[in-house]
Amino acid sequence: MRQQRVLVIDDEPDIRELLEITLLRMGLDTVTAATVKEAMLSIQEFKPDLCLTDMRLPDGSGIDIVRYIQRKYPHIPVALITAYGSMEAAVEALKAGAYDFVSKPVDLTKLRDLVQTALKLSEEESSIKKSTKKNKSCPILGESNSIRQLKATIAKLARSQAPVFVHGESGSGKELVARQIHQQSPRASSPFVPVNCGAIPENLMESEFFGHKKGSFTGAMEDKIGLFQASHHGTLFLDEVADLPLGMQVKLLRAIQEKAVKPVGAVEEIAVDSRILSATHKDLEAEVASGRFRQDLYYRLNVIKLDVPPLRERESDVLLLAEYFLTLISSRWQLPNIVLSSTAKQALVNYNFPGNVRELENILERASTLCDDNIIQPEDLQLPDISPIITTAKTIEAKLSASNGLNPITSGFIQTGSLQSNEKDLILQALDQTRWNRTAAAKLLGMTFRQLRYRIKKYGLDQS
Repeated sequence: MRQQRVLVIDDEPDIRELLEITLLRMGLDTVTAATVKEAMLSIQEFKPDLCLTDMRLPDGSGIDIVRYIQRKYPHIPVALITAYGSMEAAVEALKAGAYDFVSKPVDLTKLRDLVQTALKLSEEESSIKKSTKKNKSCPILGESNSIRQLKATIAKLARSQAPVFVHGESGSGKELVARQIHQQSPRASSPFVPVNCGAIPENLMESEFFGHKKGSFTGAMEDKIGLFQASHHGTLFLDEVADLPLGMQVKLLRAIQEKAVKPVGAVEEIAVDSRILSATHKDLEAEVASGRFRQDLYYRLNVIKLDVPPLRERESDVLLLAEYFLTLISSRWQLPNIVLSSTAKQALVNYNFPGNVRELENILERASTLCDDNIIQPEDLQLPDISPIITTAKTIEAKLSASNGLNPITSGFIQTGSLQSNEKDLILQALDQTRWNRTAAAKLLGMTFRQLRYRIKKYGLDQS
């Protein structure tokens, strides 16, 4: 078995020598280059398992090398060596596809950690390349286009060290996505540590994140490691990160940038190697604009943004997910298989799921307790009737009010008549306003085209 190989690219001989000595002591084979041109030739001939490159080179930049490797040799991880404090350049490199970065002056302990983790990735990529199939499968269920794209993006992001900001509505599966990024990464054998930032009391935040020493405050009866140390060599997932108070945001930013933490009551900092993933259902850009979230932390967390689609944009996945949850429920309760009637299936497909996948699971768990003969009927689902109609009316009113030359539909008539006739009236008015353009009417109503088509058929509006 050959030694793993590292290509060191830097135009300063002293730095090249320091990095070479460090890598040789780790039992690695090395080669060096001083320019972009030399580096590209060395990559072709040397076929390294990892590249370490300075950002500034005489005939270009480290980002040129990152882009070249992404095009020609995407299985080779690249780490950037950046000037101290040049976060903008580091972020640009991560977006271009760099694995990670270290700042000058180079901390050799951090460098060794980075190299070891990156080479694990390189080994994994090589074994995948040799095998016909990747062993790690993604448990995110769904065959819709949006989910296929999400799975492909997760596989790409798992190769990087770049911070990822997972954005999605409540209940859409943000933690599951973050966990999959971790599970498909070279950090999979180390801890995945999720934390709900909104659930930690403000006076305990520093201790929870960074740990504390015995006697550092009243009640500190023993040393305690914090979340950063608990996720060392693994992944720290900051859920609902927008709920962090401003004071804690400053401390968090420093810990991420320095890759070190100081426990409460400690004298010295402790180096930590954690990949940071974060999420929130809030509009983080709006939080920054309002002054509730620090812009510098936003840019540090939001190097790559990953959107998780809401369930209403995944109609073709609803019944697949429903079958999965019902199988789990039947197994958990030790019951015969619980199934959906055809009308219950249709009701689920036509529901908007404001609470997303979590709501679907809760609906099915409740319906499983109410149904007879293990067959779920529409009434067992207890889907809200009036809420979607009120929401639809308000959507129509708001959208038509903003449209030129169209009279807004008022929602006052919701107070009278049956719910069905109200929904039918709303659909008719939307169709009239859009001159029976069904795509435009569906958008106006806040429905999918398929949901509108179902209701047109249900109310016999094709004959109108």
